[in-house]
Amino acid sequence: MRIIKTVLVVLALGALPLHAADSPNNALDQVVDHIISTEQTEMTSLKPFTPLVETYIQNLKGDNNLGAVPAGDKYFLGRAVLAKGVNLDPLTDGSESKGKKKMFSGLGNMFSLGMEYLPQGFLQMIYVDENGFDKQHYKFDYVRREFLGEVRTLVFDVTPLPKAGRGRFSGRIWVEDQDFHIVRFNGAYSGSSRTNYYFHFDSWRVNTGPNLWLPAFIYSEESDLNFSLAKRLSFKAQTRLWGYNLGHSAQEQELSKILIESQTPIKDQTTTANDINPVMAQRNWDRQAEDNVVDRLERLGLLAPEGEVDKVLETVVNNLEVTNNLDIQPEIRCRVLLTSTLESFAIGHTIVFSRGLIDVLPDEASLATMVAHELAHVVLGHRIDGQYAFFDRLLFDEKDTFSHFGFARTQAEEDAANAKANELLQMSPYKDQLATAKLFMDALETRQKDIPNLISPHLGDRVPTNMTMASAAPTSQPPAANAPPDDKAKAASSQVVALPLGGRVKMDPWSDKLEMLKAKPVGTVAEREKMPFEVTPFMLYLTREVNANSSASNPGGPTTADTKAVTSDKAPAPQR
Repeated sequence: MRIIKTVLVVLALGALPLHAADSPNNALDQVVDHIISTEQTEMTSLKPFTPLVETYIQNLKGDNNLGAVPAGDKYFLGRAVLAKGVNLDPLTDGSESKGKKKMFSGLGNMFSLGMEYLPQGFLQMIYVDENGFDKQHYKFDYVRREFLGEVRTLVFDVTPLPKAGRGRFSGRIWVEDQDFHIVRFNGAYSGSSRTNYYFHFDSWRVNTGPNLWLPAFIYSEESDLNFSLAKRLSFKAQTRLWGYNLGHSAQEQELSKILIESQTPIKDQTTTANDINPVMAQRNWDRQAEDNVVDRLERLGLLAPEGEVDKVLETVVNNLEVTNNLDIQPEIRCRVLLTSTLESFAIGHTIVFSRGLIDVLPDEASLATMVAHELAHVVLGHRIDGQYAFFDRLLFDEKDTFSHFGFARTQAEEDAANAKANELLQMSPYKDQLATAKLFMDALETRQKDIPNLISPHLGDRVPTNMTMASAAPTSQPPAANAPPDDKAKAASSQVVALPLGGRVKMDPWSDKLEMLKAKPVGTVAEREKMPFEVTPFMLYLTREVNANSSASNPGGPTTADTKAVTSDKAPAPQR
């Protein structure tokens, strides 16, 4: 076995030029040196960034039929200040940590015989080791080569050396084979105590440019953790980071554009109807308020830039408008809130859905039901607060965002919107496909006591679960109305009524752009695999944003010529 391992090391590490006195062990040492150097550079390069950090935790309980299911949840949203280490400024009420003095001692803290989650602890998982990731503290064992999507990686097991101290990483790392960036690491920090715990985690980085791999997704899980004499803890958690480039690339491009004046003569418009009547003035004023709010939310990193997902939503809006003979001016726009919480709201004529809500909706008819509810607010003339048209109303501290903005409706407006939405749906192309939408709302109502933080909105109202569907005609899957009760129950249980979080949309952490997932069908789904509204692990298909000359900005690392052997055509095909 030792001989085979040595041969594999020689093949995988043949990228490095060997001199006469060199040996495979020396080649391995050189690779480890490059990994350590690159990781230290990575930690330094992250300091200028202040990404948004969202952690959503679901506590679990056992279920005889479904396995582990949610039994309570926690939600944190904050702004990381990486120049100060793993410092996190909260943006929501749930983000404040009472255990701030113990943030760096562990990820969980036992407090009053209960577990208190520390948000900074989850942020700490973006680093393998902040203090001493080197040969003096760790042993590196080469395992194999492996593809993560399109990126070829070298896999190492990393274990702390004796007397390395508490809080050291123990697990496995995946290192891309061109510039030796760690792109994934899976394991835990050592040194948990009876009052502070380090959790297991799987941390991913994505490539957003030459030599730029950014922490983006972290999955954490513990099962049956005994943290007191009478209590055990089981949970699953997702941590997402985005908003690295909150900037204003679009605005900068506008400033750098060369504009050419039209060669056509200027048309005299003195005879055309250009005056604005009071109704149009009010519409323009409301539109200005909309634009101000949307622009502010996008600059804060809470709203995704316009993109592919918006077009999907606007297509559904168009289908509802056309079949209901609606001519709405100004036109309806759709945008996506980047948070995982399930919510939707209308900012005047701009309909906003959270990424989390889009993720869990099972089909287009269910999406249309949610769209119809917000479209109904527009049709009924439920306006935005015109005060947002004054620009000084948008000048507030970021921490006050969710207290400053609020788009929740009165109960009377919600009831009117539910009734109007039902009318719109009955005239729509979705009228015969509403059975799944009803099942989705029923499932959400059933689960809401177990996921209160997921369904608690930041800016709008809770997703409606009490819409009366005048005709929720079943699709081909549910049984006919005269089918035996047992057959109805069996057919209903076989349906996927809601998807897990992350089931529809993927996000670029650098630009905040969203795309619809393009995944292969999974075939038959077992009952325990449905996981409605649940947290699941991340398994990313990694790609390189820029392949050419990616080593140019890393003078300390091997060149493209050096890595030729590692990236040879003799390597195994990617494991997708």
